[in-house]
Amino acid sequence: MRIAIATDAWLPQVNGVVNTLIQTRDALIAQGHEVLMITPEGRRTFPCPTYPEIRLALFQGRGIARELDAFRPNCIHVATEGTIGYSVRRYCRKRELPFTTAYHTQFPEYVRARFPIPVAWTYAMLRWFHRPAHRTLVATPAMQQLLQDRGFEHVVIWSRGVDTDVFSPDTRVDFDLPRPIWVNVGRVAVEKNIEKFLNLDLPGSKIVIGDGPDLKRLKNRYPDCHFLGYKFGKDLARHIAGADVFVFPSITDTFGLVMLEAMACGIPVAAMPVTGPIDVVTDGSTGVLDDDLARACHAAANLSAGPCRQFALDNSWSRSTEQFVRHLAPVLEPAHCR
Repeated sequence: MRIAIATDAWLPQVNGVVNTLIQTRDALIAQGHEVLMITPEGRRTFPCPTYPEIRLALFQGRGIARELDAFRPNCIHVATEGTIGYSVRRYCRKRELPFTTAYHTQFPEYVRARFPIPVAWTYAMLRWFHRPAHRTLVATPAMQQLLQDRGFEHVVIWSRGVDTDVFSPDTRVDFDLPRPIWVNVGRVAVEKNIEKFLNLDLPGSKIVIGDGPDLKRLKNRYPDCHFLGYKFGKDLARHIAGADVFVFPSITDTFGLVMLEAMACGIPVAAMPVTGPIDVVTDGSTGVLDDDLARACHAAANLSAGPCRQFALDNSWSRSTEQFVRHLAPVLEPAHCR
């Protein structure tokens, strides 16, 4: 089957959306599908306001249309709501072709964290964007319910996976730091609520892995925290596995793939009971959910690695991708795209 996936989030960006799409693409190819990725790569772009590392494509509608016409996809999936996503949405609407979308990021809350724009306005724009889709894919039941409560229709669940060969407790960094070691991985930005973690009164050492627009400011403000910058692949896994607890302070994530990666490394998660963690963390087994994040951290430190690792083993990218394919809408050859 020929599957076209349109996304504004792509390499060299480092985030959960990009990781999800790369893993899904690779799993689709391994399962025998042909995949066309429509991304900003090789196109004229401009920096996204407040996020210059995110590049948005300019005036690409005609070129994208030619690519899709030549590829003749059986199914079209629009992964993001940016300029490329809009161009492909417009292509499908003009030709009356069915397509699916995904809701990866809580943009209304992200925007509100940076600008005084009511979340209701942004949700109205997103409802308009997703309304024509055959289905809108979300990562968790909680996210499905949230969007349905906001008036979104045809919302279905597309779960995530983890590479348990890469993310494993077998090899770990031996940090020469006071223990316990509390680690956070992700984009260093205001919407990730990272200062909630940095302000916690915890024994031992705090480590932040990642980069983002707030890195310089937070490094200056929290000199006792160890900011390690980006880590990738097995190097990232070794650093996570060397910690004692993975702390996830975000209240705006739709899933939080890094939590699943931490569990694959045998590391329990401390988080708040919000969208994302409530569907990823099994409270008292693979982590602890508590509105008091410090209390969650202390309790999570007493959990064992076994249940965390087993949960990750039960959530493969192959399984996630099979679910993704089942949700796609047929353009051509319907029997191959159910």
